[in-house]
Amino acid sequence: MARVLAERLAPALGQQILVENRAGAGGRLAGEFVAKAAPDGYTLLMGTGATLVTVRALYAKASYDPVRSFAPISRTATTAYLLVAHPSVPAASVKQLIGVAKSRPGGLTIASTGGGSPNHLAAELFQSLAGVRMVHVPYKGSGPGTLSVIQGETDLMFGNLVAALPHANSRRLKTLGISSAKRSAIVPDVPTIAEAGLPGFVVEQFYGLVAPAGTPGPIIKRLNDEVVARMPASEVKRILEAQGTEVAVSTPDELSRLIATEIDRWTAIIQKAGIKPE
Repeated sequence: MARVLAERLAPALGQQILVENRAGAGGRLAGEFVAKAAPDGYTLLMGTGATLVTVRALYAKASYDPVRSFAPISRTATTAYLLVAHPSVPAASVKQLIGVAKSRPGGLTIASTGGGSPNHLAAELFQSLAGVRMVHVPYKGSGPGTLSVIQGETDLMFGNLVAALPHANSRRLKTLGISSAKRSAIVPDVPTIAEAGLPGFVVEQFYGLVAPAGTPGPIIKRLNDEVVARMPASEVKRILEAQGTEVAVSTPDELSRLIATEIDRWTAIIQKAGIKPE
């Protein structure tokens, strides 16, 4: 995401843009680095739900605050999860899955990419809204989690769209729905989970560009103008859709409200489920 945007912002800004991967601690190392950077517009963070939302609820001693430490610039894209199942699961729809889960409390297993990960939170929200309980099985990454469902080690998973889709197309996995608020242009034939049997269920992972708090307003506006002008290009849409994401830009205020709303929403879910980070 950052590289796609950097390639298009650099000519417009007349600046070389270096994309630096600061892996570790679920993205918190990258968030901390940007939060402590000079507020001059030269150091930015391509944030996700992990760095801008759930960090507050999961890590009481996090070195930065997702609201106070950053100045939002623009949302850039959004992605959703496919609810996939092993072919042996006796359900062809979300409604049928809920029925199976209610008849077998704790009898279904649902994989994730780790405790507190976005697809783990999606699973907890699903169970809360549906009034069912499943056994959570965390894995270290999307690949091992998806493979566990393919091999029948686990029954279900809210899978990364790019990782899960090829296996769904080959029928190694059964697709029951997508977690977005509306059907995705990437898989238009897949119903949303809300329309397929669980009203109110929406889980969308967003990407948002932010700067250190205190970055002057004119700099934020210039960056927002350039992002909003360049992200919706057809070439960008094509590249991102191939990666399972869809372009979605915003004003700084809209991104700020989105972050605050998502923090409140997921904090309640995390606390109710008693989720602890791994």
